[in-house]
Amino acid sequence: MQVSIDHAAATPPYEQLRAQIAEQARSGVLPAGLRLPTVRALAEQLGLAANTVARAYRELEADGVVETHGRRGTLVAATGDTAHRLAAGAAGEYAARARRLGVTRDEALAAVSGALDLVYGEGPEREG
Repeated sequence: MQVSIDHAAATPPYEQLRAQIAEQARSGVLPAGLRLPTVRALAEQLGLAANTVARAYRELEADGVVETHGRRGTLVAATGDTAHRLAAGAAGEYAARARRLGVTRDEALAAVSGALDLVYGEGPEREG
């Protein structure tokens, strides 16, 4: 597993680590079933606090990217396309809630588009 942390970046180290592991798992660089380093070992390797690595692992587990199996450690999840399944579920929940709130389809789409622009750092003002 190849990960690096830019300590000068605005993005917190736990998020840099989470994003890199998630992308490598999604792309197959980290195959399903691969055992990740222990929290302590990875923290030492990257020059991070153990709590920072533990937070990244917790968020990866919550997203279905990894699974923790006690003494067997933390493994890359073998659940296939978990990220897309979870995103589709969240989208369905949002759509149902928007409808209950009386928001029109176009208004709901605009809200999602704006939120995605903020999260992904895109939008009309940044295109060019």
